[in-house]
Amino acid sequence: MVTISNTDDVIDSRDVIERIEELEGEREALVDAITDAGADFLDETQKELADWDEENKAELDALKALTEEAEGYSEDWRHGATLVRDSYFEDYARELLEDIGDIPRNLPHYLVIDWEATARNIQMDYTAVDFDGVCYWVR
Repeated sequence: MVTISNTDDVIDSRDVIERIEELEGEREALVDAITDAGADFLDETQKELADWDEENKAELDALKALTEEAEGYSEDWRHGATLVRDSYFEDYARELLEDIGDIPRNLPHYLVIDWEATARNIQMDYTAVDFDGVCYWVR
């Protein structure tokens, strides 16, 4: 089971897709159980569905809303787009530039990089999307 929260610094779109499929599968199984339930088990099965909705529907709705908004801005959504929480974007930019080799790992201590400005420059290639009230950046 994949857990996704709007407190995560970085989210992979494939995890969002997987979690939606997982939640939809659980709910569909409960709906099917209601259809298949005999009169003796109908009330119990309906209660299970109501309990599931109470516990999981808000998460499913938030993930679907995120997908609906973000997949239009990312052609890689189905294959793995990265969503970066706004409050983490500066750290993300630093790690990204180090990982791709644009910033040498042994940068002398006397050189200073304005990471805030650098992150803003990189952010220009990203689009802001809302995940349950929190801003994430995707491209």
